[in-house]
Amino acid sequence: MSFVPYRESQRQKKLDRAQVVRAALALLDEVGLADLTMRRLADRLGIKAASLYRHVRDKDELLALLADEISGEVPMVESRGSWKDQLVEMGRNTRRGLLAHRDGARLLASTAPFGPKRLRHIEAALRVLRSAGLTGRDAGRAAYHLNNLVTEFVADEGRFAQQAAALGTSRRKMLADARKYFSALPKDQYPNIVEMAADLAEDDADGLFEFGLQIWMRAIEQLSRSSRRGSR
Repeated sequence: MSFVPYRESQRQKKLDRAQVVRAALALLDEVGLADLTMRRLADRLGIKAASLYRHVRDKDELLALLADEISGEVPMVESRGSWKDQLVEMGRNTRRGLLAHRDGARLLASTAPFGPKRLRHIEAALRVLRSAGLTGRDAGRAAYHLNNLVTEFVADEGRFAQQAAALGTSRRKMLADARKYFSALPKDQYPNIVEMAADLAEDDADGLFEFGLQIWMRAIEQLSRSSRRGSR
């Protein structure tokens, strides 16, 4: 007969799923999604890896729980103001929530099924889109593309930051180098790239994100007008 060491047995009794998820989220912030393993998490908690499976079925379930935990940190948009204001606030809130955790966007983009906290955000987005007059089909498609706009933008921000860190430089320096590179290209072959060098490598992530939101909003406005005309 094998015996579990007393110290680990005591930890197991005190450990619950919420503690496992919180520890996993802290580990994610430290090592990133690629290096988040069940063994590392077990070491962080001071237990054997096999003991984790008393709280989560497998790593896929752990990642889904992490995605739901991050979603729960994103403030819900209240049902007040115009539908436009609510949608823009949703986009901004989600971006801030994903940026708060290393590889947060990659995690949400690669996990399923969705937990209750994440589902509440999806329900809210669909509610607001339907209030804009969109059909069920258009609302579903618009929500899909809003999610992609935010998560892919944040994932790109993360990739850029990681690349800069790997090279031992900064985002600002990388963009400055890109501007120099574009400016030095043969103008007769790439006239627009040369002329727009500063614009193409602009160091304004917030402005770039807001521009994407506004393009998306104009499309939703057009859909809204078309839907309302069609219902008359």
